[in-house]
Amino acid sequence: MSAALELGNSVGKVAACRALSVPRATLYRRLRPDAPARLRPTPARALGAAERQAVLDHLHSERFCDKAPSEVYATLLDENIYLCSIRTMHRILAENEELKERRNQLRHPQYKKPELLATGPNQVWSWDITKLLGPANGLTSTYTSSWTFSAATWWPGWWLRAKQPS
Repeated sequence: MSAALELGNSVGKVAACRALSVPRATLYRRLRPDAPARLRPTPARALGAAERQAVLDHLHSERFCDKAPSEVYATLLDENIYLCSIRTMHRILAENEELKERRNQLRHPQYKKPELLATGPNQVWSWDITKLLGPANGLTSTYTSSWTFSAATWWPGWWLRAKQPS
């Protein structure tokens, strides 16, 4: 962009932008000073600090501590209590950095995967049934069995069947 500005002073901005493939609108936007950020006025119907705290107190109460804002809203409406909209409840929770899953979440315990150790022959056996597309219509099942001893895995048997025995 600085090259387009330097070249624009000598050959003109249009020719410089065309030669460097820089959009003219971008060049002119960079030349313009940044506008100051405007502060957005607070709406007349916005909740006051006390009303926001009342909403937070309801959301933090033992009764609603694990409920979503939509559930809290519906329950309070059934009791003829209107505090604010569902979206406003979400905004208030977000301002207080509390917008997350409100239910108590269980953690899956970490456990060690089972490990089978063979100290002699015929102690650990494994089997598998795999469905394969056969030459005839339908699937063919491949049955394999294996036993593990020492560092080797032996496959003593396998067979194919057109359908699983019942």
